[in-house]
Amino acid sequence: MAVELDYGYLLGLLMSKLLSLLYFAISLIVSPSELSAEDLTAKREAMVAREIEAAGVRDARVLKVMRTTPRHEFVPTGFRKQAYLDAALPIGDRQTISPPFVVAYMTEQLNPQSTDKVLEIGTGSGYQAAVLSPLVNEVYTIEIVKRLGRRAERTLRRLDYKNVHVRTGDGYLGWPEEAPFDKIIVTCSPEDVPQPLVDQLAEGGQMIVPVGERYQQNLFRLTKRDGKLEREPLRATLFVPMTGEAEDNRQVQPDPLNPEVNNGDFEVSVGDSKHPTGWHYLRQAELATSPNPAEGKQFLRFTNRSPGEPARALQGLAIDGRSAARIKLSASVRGNSLAPGPTPGQEAAVIITFYDSRRAVIGHERLGPWAGDFDWKSSTSDIIVPLAAREAIVRLGLHGGIGTLDVDDLQLHSLPE
Repeated sequence: MAVELDYGYLLGLLMSKLLSLLYFAISLIVSPSELSAEDLTAKREAMVAREIEAAGVRDARVLKVMRTTPRHEFVPTGFRKQAYLDAALPIGDRQTISPPFVVAYMTEQLNPQSTDKVLEIGTGSGYQAAVLSPLVNEVYTIEIVKRLGRRAERTLRRLDYKNVHVRTGDGYLGWPEEAPFDKIIVTCSPEDVPQPLVDQLAEGGQMIVPVGERYQQNLFRLTKRDGKLEREPLRATLFVPMTGEAEDNRQVQPDPLNPEVNNGDFEVSVGDSKHPTGWHYLRQAELATSPNPAEGKQFLRFTNRSPGEPARALQGLAIDGRSAARIKLSASVRGNSLAPGPTPGQEAAVIITFYDSRRAVIGHERLGPWAGDFDWKSSTSDIIVPLAAREAIVRLGLHGGIGTLDVDDLQLHSLPE
């Protein structure tokens, strides 16, 4: 599945080479199969309460299925102990399993009904299809990577999801012989909605799909009326690039030689929401206004009163360490009662995490951290980019710390050699 990545601090640790080996070693000592049913149930309950309900998902049917679907069965053995964290985890072929919140949120927005015939584009691990299975009549799901598709099909069969049907192929072509579909859910990121999917959506049907550039996407709910799609923007999001011709033929390609932050002044929001365009995975964050913002009319405010709880916003970008060897990261910040959380690294900061061509973490740099009370001030850092860097994630917020942090005029620019 090409799915949205939670590139939070914990995910960065999990995906680093050293910790991957550590988790694999631990998995040899204590097998996931040794966890009791009660332990797994408790982990799912905690996941739903902490990461899904607390983040705004309200549909009781969706919450119930998130509590019962065995996510650990859909992740590689070495990562099963992390299955119930709200994190994307690698499943091979540069793809990931969606974080639980993303799956729950997209499922809720789809408004699944027991009579629905649903098409999913981007099977990946099979987890999204498994979540949909008890909520709808039939699920048809397509994965372009053959190895992943075959593995997902075996897993779904082993777990007895009888109403889920899997095929491998180009998902953007849909499944015409099974059309029309009442609902379509796209768990990958087309530049625009593929016409075959529009044609295969039933009149009055709905589609949930992330649309946009490779690192700048918005999640939309599309409703088909009189053969045309009505678009309702939901929130900004970031999904792993697709594999295949559609991804290679994007009209707008990222520029890794000239990396920059999008909407760093937070003046543009998604529709009428309090979600800033270009920023995803918001937790305890919202657009705010005051008589004296650092830049423009709006800024992004993070507020957390519970030590260890996430308060963050993320944005992905392309960067090539062979050409963009040094960057300047700057922001205007304001703090009120800022204090660190219970573990190291849980403090107000802007963090940039670098990834290589396999999307493995190869380094972190930060702007900050900040503590205490202070009015608007500028903060700047010159950063060396790892030579192997091909992507980066900018993460701003409290990261488990407490207090109120305001951020405005965030900028990132390449520096000359």
